[in-house]
Amino acid sequence: MSHIENPDYFKGRGAQVNTHNQFLKREYVVEHAEGIDENLIEDSKTQIFEEYPKSIVSESKSPDIPSPYSINPYQGCEHGCLYCYARNSHEYYGFSAGLDFEQKIMVKRNAAVLLEAFLNKKNYQPKTILMSGNTDCYQPQERKLKITRTLLEVFLKYRHPVSIISKNTLMERDLDILSELASMDLVHVSLSITTQNEELRRKLEPRTVTAKSRFILMEKLANANVPVRLMMAPIIPGLTQSEIPEMIKTAANAGASDAAFTIVRLNGATAEVFIDWIQKAYPDRADKVLHAIASCHGGKLNDSRWGIRMSGEGRVAESIHQLFHLAKKRYLADRQMRPNDFRHFNTPAGKQLNLF
Repeated sequence: MSHIENPDYFKGRGAQVNTHNQFLKREYVVEHAEGIDENLIEDSKTQIFEEYPKSIVSESKSPDIPSPYSINPYQGCEHGCLYCYARNSHEYYGFSAGLDFEQKIMVKRNAAVLLEAFLNKKNYQPKTILMSGNTDCYQPQERKLKITRTLLEVFLKYRHPVSIISKNTLMERDLDILSELASMDLVHVSLSITTQNEELRRKLEPRTVTAKSRFILMEKLANANVPVRLMMAPIIPGLTQSEIPEMIKTAANAGASDAAFTIVRLNGATAEVFIDWIQKAYPDRADKVLHAIASCHGGKLNDSRWGIRMSGEGRVAESIHQLFHLAKKRYLADRQMRPNDFRHFNTPAGKQLNLF
């Protein structure tokens, strides 16, 4: 039975349930006549919550992440990707990692002001700041709110390196800023593309644009001399690993300078969301896919070990690594991302000193 035929399938969103929030002692449920309690699913409209944090730049100690600093102008994400590790962070806000993550979006309108304050800290030494380390900075709300664009304007003003990862073609709107940053080697872009199978994409990440549209954006970025890489994140064994060679070939033809990948890991409540989804969307192969994922993480869906959690281990993971590296060697040989140039960075205070 396909998800379209399944009467229990909640259309228009990725998650099919609102998982239990581990930090909450109480939760609202719907009590059926049969006496079965089910999670309360409200209307499917997106709700916006204003957040005014005191800082916008987060620091990570994880050795798996190349840059210690990241910015997330939004919390929660309407893209609805079933595999998203960021779902778990929504619980810290009192929401569920399930449908709440896609429907209840926190926005940080003061992000640009906070970034300027961070860059003006005494003795600050520039390091590349990643945008979208948690949720997509170009998700649908950005079209109206333009928070990400204001952040890019600050990076350009201070000549500060920035790295962006996104799966939304809205990025094309900011090509003027991105190309100017690229002219000084101050930007890297990673386009996240999980599958070219359009039927699978509609089920797996229902509110994203097509892979074809993302590859068109990749070509436009490359033509504007913006360094861009294909990010296959995540590769899902049993669902998407067979697409690796063709994806890298397509990226190479679009002008990509590099390609990278992660293997899916289903930490915390994300596992519950994904299991519920795949049993409804692909009941005929659900067990096979889940077993393949577990085989990459020591027999568990949940894997938090640094150095292994993103790359996986075991026979299935090794076959993915080999297939990826062979395809990369064939189609992206002798290409690489241009390194960021930190020499341009200057604060307004520094510019004043340079006058004397």
